[in-house]
Amino acid sequence: MTANAVHVAVYDTLADWEIGHVTAHLNEAAGPRVVTVGASLEPITTMGGLRLVPDMALDDLRPADSAMLILAGSSTWTSGDNQEFAALAASFVSAGVPVAAICGATYGLASVGVLDDRAHTSNAAVFLEATGYRGGAHYVDELAVTDRNVVTASGIAPVEFAREVLALLQVYEPQVLASWYKLYGQHDPAGYFELMAASA
Repeated sequence: MTANAVHVAVYDTLADWEIGHVTAHLNEAAGPRVVTVGASLEPITTMGGLRLVPDMALDDLRPADSAMLILAGSSTWTSGDNQEFAALAASFVSAGVPVAAICGATYGLASVGVLDDRAHTSNAAVFLEATGYRGGAHYVDELAVTDRNVVTASGIAPVEFAREVLALLQVYEPQVLASWYKLYGQHDPAGYFELMAASA
């Protein structure tokens, strides 16, 4: 990984909670800095009612300048309103730069063919079938899946999504990430003490 920024796409009705673990722990671990990218520099309003001003506009982002593109769900993916972000994701994949999509954003990836030939998941197989994509045989009934630099996850799995992203970006050593998931994914307090010991 040479780029020092992870780009998070932001658009109206962004599902805030789906990327909270990713952004917080990237920042806490002093990993690649998080940069928000919007269709323009106009403010957006998340599903949770937060008003965000994008750091940069989509037209100014090149895959070579990014370590990863992260796409959260929203109420607009199935209407095609976020198609410019789906096209951006396809350009990232073509350039060999990782992309991570959760919930409705997986619909966007399917719509541009990114999931036609790689293992993936989503909210449900039938959800992606509505795109007319050709990747149904590669659908995996798991909370989160990574295949060849593309992470996909169900909207009910923000912790598992974060684990896949943090692993792909190599933010934590594998044993530290295992402790992280023990705490946040399995709700086992032993993970907290393991994390404290690892950071001592």
